[in-house]
Amino acid sequence: MTSQSENPVKQDTLPESYDRAEDKLIYLQRLVADKDLSTMAEFLNDQSEYEIASLLESFPHDSRQLIWEQVPVDLKGQVLAEVVDDIRPSLMENMQAEEIETLAEDLDAQDIAEILDTVDDKVRSEVMSNLDEEIRQQVSQLNTYEEYEVGDYMDPDTIQIQGNITLEEVQNWLRQDEDLLDDETQELIVVDASHQLLGLLSLVDLIKYPQQSLVEQWIDPAITINDRMDIQDAAAVFRSSDIRYAPVVNSFGELVGQLNAEDIMEIIQDDVDSTMKHLAGVSDDEELFAPILRSAKSRSVWLGINLLTALLAAAVIGQFEEVLAQVVALAVLMPVVASMGGISGSQTLTVVIRGLAMGQIGGSNRLWLMNKELWVGAINGVIWAVIMAAIAQLWFHDPKISLVIGCAIAINMTAANVAGIGIPLFLKRLDIDPALSASVILTTVTDIVGFMSFLGLASLLIL
Repeated sequence: MTSQSENPVKQDTLPESYDRAEDKLIYLQRLVADKDLSTMAEFLNDQSEYEIASLLESFPHDSRQLIWEQVPVDLKGQVLAEVVDDIRPSLMENMQAEEIETLAEDLDAQDIAEILDTVDDKVRSEVMSNLDEEIRQQVSQLNTYEEYEVGDYMDPDTIQIQGNITLEEVQNWLRQDEDLLDDETQELIVVDASHQLLGLLSLVDLIKYPQQSLVEQWIDPAITINDRMDIQDAAAVFRSSDIRYAPVVNSFGELVGQLNAEDIMEIIQDDVDSTMKHLAGVSDDEELFAPILRSAKSRSVWLGINLLTALLAAAVIGQFEEVLAQVVALAVLMPVVASMGGISGSQTLTVVIRGLAMGQIGGSNRLWLMNKELWVGAINGVIWAVIMAAIAQLWFHDPKISLVIGCAIAINMTAANVAGIGIPLFLKRLDIDPALSASVILTTVTDIVGFMSFLGLASLLIL
C-alpha cells in the first residue's frame, strides 16, 4: 500500500482498512455529501476501472452522475465497459460521437461493441466509421451474433501463429512486442494458412524443443467452442474441462476468437443475479438504485399475479365457511399448514433451479430426483406432522383437531416437495424460465393443497 506521504487522498479521513470495498464506499459517500470534487477526483484516480464501476453501481442516479464527472478521462471508457447494462445508458446520455471515439481509443473490440450497444444507430455509425480498420472489422463481427451465442462474448483478438514456421521464429516474433503475452498466457493458438485451427503450442514446448523444428510438430489438441453455441452450454464445457480459455471456431473450423474464463465468470454472475431477481418476481432491468417509479412498475406485475393466486386460495377457503364458523381452532391453525408446505416446497425449488442453471438435471435423473423429493417430503411431513399434532393437542385438547392438522401437514409437505421439482421441470420443457414464475405457481399449489386437505379432513372428521 502506498504511504500517506505519497498519497494525500488516504490521509486522515480514509479508514485504516482501506482495501475493504465497504470502507471505500463510505469514504466516497462522505466526499459526495461534502461535494469535495477535487478529493473525489484524486480518490477515483487511485482506483481501478472495476472498483469505480462497483462504486458507481452503489449510488443513486444523481450522486452517480456527480461521481462520473470526476472519473479520470483515461479510465472512463474502461469503466463504461465494466458497469452493468442498466447503468451505462444514463452515464452516456449526453455523449457525442467524438467523445465516445476518444474513450474507445484504448479499448478492445469486445468493450467497444458493448458500449456501442447503448447508443443510437446514428452515433454508432459515426463512431464505427472512425475506428481502426482491424478493430472495426472485429466489432462488426461481434455484432453479427445473437445475445445468447458464444460469439457475442468472445474476444476476437487472439495471439495466433502458423504451424509451418520454426520455434525460433516464434520466439523472435514474441520478443519484438513484449505486450503480446501477459502473465497468464501459457499457450499459443496455431492455425494454417487458410486460418483453420490446428491446435495449441505451450510456451514450455516453445523453449524445450529444438529451435529449428516446426511448430506443427509440437502442437497439442485444443478444446474448441463453436461461435454459434449457446453460451450456457459453453459454460458447462468450461466447468467440465477445467480450462482457462478455449479457441472459438466457426462452422468451417476457422478460428474467429477465443472465449476466456473471466467471460464465463461474468456470465455465471449475471445468471445468478437474474435468477435471484426472478425468484423474487423482479425484472432483469431493475438495478439496486433504480428510480422509485421504475422499481414499483417492475414489481407490480408479479404482485398482481400473486394477488390473483391468493384470491384463488381464498376462494378455496370460502367453500369451507361453515366448518370455520363452527370450529375457531381451525382458523387459528390453518396458516401453519400453508406455511410448512410453502417453506418445504421453496427449499426443493431453490435446489432444483440451481441444478437446472448448472446443467445438472436432465435425462433419467429427473425421475430419480422426483422420487427422492417425494420421500424427503413424506419423511419431513410425518416428523413435523407428529410435532404439530402434539402442539395442537396441548393447545386445544381435542384429538380430532390434532389428527386433522397432523395429516394436513404431512400431505401438504409431501405435495410441496413434488411440486417443487415438477413445476420447474415442466416450465423448462415449455421454454419458460423457472426462476421467473415457478415460485408463484408453487405458492398457489401449496396454499390450495394445504387448505383443501386441512379443511376437507376437518369436514369429514369433526363435523
